[in-house]
Amino acid sequence: MLLVYSKQISPRLEYILQFIGDQLFDEPVKITTSVADYLASSGPKINYSLVDLIEDEFLIQPVALLFEEGIHPHRVDCFELNYHKAFFQTSGDLHFDLFAASFYLLSRYEEYLPHDKDLYGRYAHSNSLAFRESFLHQPLVNIWLHEFKIALEAKFPDIVFRMEQFANLVTYDIDNAYAYLHKGFKRSVGGLMKALFKGRFSEALERWRVVTGKIEDPFDCYEWLDALHLYCRLNPYYFFLVAKTPGRYDKNVSTESRHFRELVEYYCSTYTVGIHPSWQSGDDKALLKEEKEWLDVVGDKEVTTSRQHYLRLSMPGTFRNLAEIGIQKEFSMGYGTINGFRASVSSPFRWYDLERETSTSLTVYPFCFMDATSFYRNNNSPEQAYHELMRLYDIVKKVNGMMITIWHNDFLGTDKSKQGWREMFELYMKETVYWDAYYDGR
Repeated sequence: MLLVYSKQISPRLEYILQFIGDQLFDEPVKITTSVADYLASSGPKINYSLVDLIEDEFLIQPVALLFEEGIHPHRVDCFELNYHKAFFQTSGDLHFDLFAASFYLLSRYEEYLPHDKDLYGRYAHSNSLAFRESFLHQPLVNIWLHEFKIALEAKFPDIVFRMEQFANLVTYDIDNAYAYLHKGFKRSVGGLMKALFKGRFSEALERWRVVTGKIEDPFDCYEWLDALHLYCRLNPYYFFLVAKTPGRYDKNVSTESRHFRELVEYYCSTYTVGIHPSWQSGDDKALLKEEKEWLDVVGDKEVTTSRQHYLRLSMPGTFRNLAEIGIQKEFSMGYGTINGFRASVSSPFRWYDLERETSTSLTVYPFCFMDATSFYRNNNSPEQAYHELMRLYDIVKKVNGMMITIWHNDFLGTDKSKQGWREMFELYMKETVYWDAYYDGR
């Protein structure tokens, strides 16, 4: 067991040491404020203070962050350390306050401070320290922990670490289950007339051929995906948008549609299904609860996972609302405008409510790649997206993290505007995911 001495114990320090303990050890990290207990311990121990206690000890000198209350602007100056970035520089064995720096990134401290919004009113990635200092493409916390592990092992040769295991988790957002099918008479006729009026005759013809049963719906890739999952021995996550009323950003198939209900029911009985809260529910907690209850009833099981539609995420309100309706696993931690590591980590972690200064039971699962970001924001071809995906994959695998990716059914079907993406995804699944360790996300 690792023992950490600190002059005082705070919720922030307890939180980050619990995270580090979960990542590196089979037993929790113990904290003490007793110098006598620290000196008497014969096991591995860390002095987290500004005062040297014994010779040749493992010392991490703290900055003030973990012992403060409230949210205040902090000057964060990055420096190069072992060919990557670090900050909160101090003296000691690591040359920076690992605990405070990790807490700053995991808590998303900067997102509680005044900041600019993007086009959709979200925290803009360009505000982030990771983007400004060019480490958004790295799970920096995992890299730090890997070096921390090496340093501890050098100081304490008998220390025992937990076995790390890489995991690959494929997830899907079903924003619109079908392009043309099961939309109801009014929406179908309206869509057909709109296409004709705007001169999109090939689209009108395709719609007509789909609804008359002559060709498959271009967004219908479900049986193909099922076969691929079976081949790869994969248990993916599906997140369904189930807005009751269509809106500007919510264009799912009606929840009154029997076919849509049957699709949701099937996946709830087969894989892990989560709620994809509508854009409208971001301003209406009662509506959020209603959408979750619909999914609970249709799937005949309580839904405990979620990912925000359009990644509409605001600290701390979004996570509080989700936790209050029973969500336990949250998958929105990433940007819709750039691929990479929003929280600079590739491992799940507990959400810390910074305003209330408390660790919560909500576990955050950060993703690093989304097809729509690569396509719409970066204008990447499938080949370019594949290279980006594999770069991120190699980085995550090197630190034994969890590789979480987001895919959409409209990219994986036969939609002509997404030509080549289905083949790219199949290549990733068969040549990469297939060979990874089996992971049961349920």
